[in-house]
Amino acid sequence: MIGPGWFDRPDALRRLADDPFDVLVVGGGITGAGVALDAASRGLRTALVERGDFAAGTSSKSSKLAHGGLRYLQQGEIRLVYEALHERQRLRHNAPHLVKLLPFLLPVMTGKGSVIPKKLARALGISMWLYDLTGGARIGKLHERLTPEQALAHMPTLPEDRVASSYLYYDATVDDARLVLTVARTAAIEHGAVCVNGTSLTGITKDASGRVTSATVVADGQEIEVRCRAIVNAAGVWSDEVREVDEGVDPDSIRPAKGIHITVPWEKVRNDIAVVVPVPKDKRSVFVVPWGDLTYIGTTDTDYDGPLDDPEVTPEDVQYLLDAMRFTGITRDDVVGSWAGLRPLVKSASSGRTADLSRRHKVTTSPSGVVTITGGKLTTYREMAADTVDHVVKELGDRVSGIARRSRTKKLRLRGAEGYDAFEGSEDPITAHLASRYGGETATLLAMIEADPDLGLPLVAGLPYVRAEAVYAARHEMARTVDDVLSRRTRARLLARDASAAAADDVAALIAPVLGLSDEEAAAQAEAYRAAIATERDDADLPEMLRQVGQG
Repeated sequence: MIGPGWFDRPDALRRLADDPFDVLVVGGGITGAGVALDAASRGLRTALVERGDFAAGTSSKSSKLAHGGLRYLQQGEIRLVYEALHERQRLRHNAPHLVKLLPFLLPVMTGKGSVIPKKLARALGISMWLYDLTGGARIGKLHERLTPEQALAHMPTLPEDRVASSYLYYDATVDDARLVLTVARTAAIEHGAVCVNGTSLTGITKDASGRVTSATVVADGQEIEVRCRAIVNAAGVWSDEVREVDEGVDPDSIRPAKGIHITVPWEKVRNDIAVVVPVPKDKRSVFVVPWGDLTYIGTTDTDYDGPLDDPEVTPEDVQYLLDAMRFTGITRDDVVGSWAGLRPLVKSASSGRTADLSRRHKVTTSPSGVVTITGGKLTTYREMAADTVDHVVKELGDRVSGIARRSRTKKLRLRGAEGYDAFEGSEDPITAHLASRYGGETATLLAMIEADPDLGLPLVAGLPYVRAEAVYAARHEMARTVDDVLSRRTRARLLARDASAAAADDVAALIAPVLGLSDEEAAAQAEAYRAAIATERDDADLPEMLRQVGQG
């Protein structure tokens, strides 16, 4: 069995060059991180490379929910919902500091242009019971029927004269990027996997029989030959690019679907729980989820054929969500954050809407031994990873010994789960905030703040993040840039784009000594971040929000 390791980039790059591996995972989103953890926990010598930053793609731009997907019941995907809710329960056990139960309100409306016509209430009731049977009973939370008054108490901005009796059910919320990072750190620190960002796959070497023997990767301008027996392609919407390196042709197997979210001040919506708002005439719904002093709204689901890197939020995307929430009165002037992600949906024979494509995953193996995992959902990442590694183990056959042939991750606790109860429910706001992100590792950040009280000051005006988190990100979480810190190690960019831009110089100054950045390099990172924020704002035709988040 492989022993514990480090989550340190220079050490990881050294080991990539020096050590032989059973499997190399390409892609550092939730699927790739999950595969690395599953493989390493079985005893396979495992490496993971990510071209950009961990979770930089789809896995940091989801709706941030661990859920079964109520609408999938209406598509007949009962098994998918059952499996997702089963995985939701495992997530709550394995990462209690990251995954939190959250009540959801499903309002039923009357009148013309209703959010949900009253005639559909009966069908919704049946769906609710199915949701209880597939997952609610596991957590002791069955759905409830609410009176109009009770529904309005949860979201007073709903149109009072049209609210009928509504439904309350339960799902869970999770910070997607932090989950990815936690899974990767667990694989590395607890199980000896090598996980490294800023490292691109450029070639695959095969023996005379056409089997994988090594891969060429590039990090910091240097080529590294990684000796490996199998490769897992977990590159998400970029998976066809990896397959082209292996197979020589683009298989054109992925149909990207774009989903966007917007963030607005909470007082504009005033929802104390999450709300599911079906969109009139579109057979879809959007989530309205409270996040501290803010509420985020999403998602859209549209075909996408543009650049895969950094898909933009367009004015039309924003307007779609504003139209869905027209009854609240929110406008473009209220949007303080936005993000766009691409779902790596598997192409099907039919050419219907992306919203109707299955979220099931698919595992395929090429003649050379490259195992590709595509599709799936954030909530089911562990099951997807286990399925993928099963294929790897089968592919390796008797070339590996002394490993577990079945997944060990069903009850495997993630970093921070142990010791979380010592900080959970703290009356100190900083401790409570840190506990919900770092769990038992909160002790390290509190020690940093005790040694330097300035690290307990806010990182971004109006948000709960503290300066210690930027230093910790650079020191212990492989953050390399201002963007890494503000977009993914914290979620400041999503919650308050312009306030985060105003903090860029301070963040650069905090991480520069840890990363060995010169003054010029730190300034360039801060400027690049501000430029990215300006482009993001201009692409969506949104105004600059000069006031602090949380102000009325």
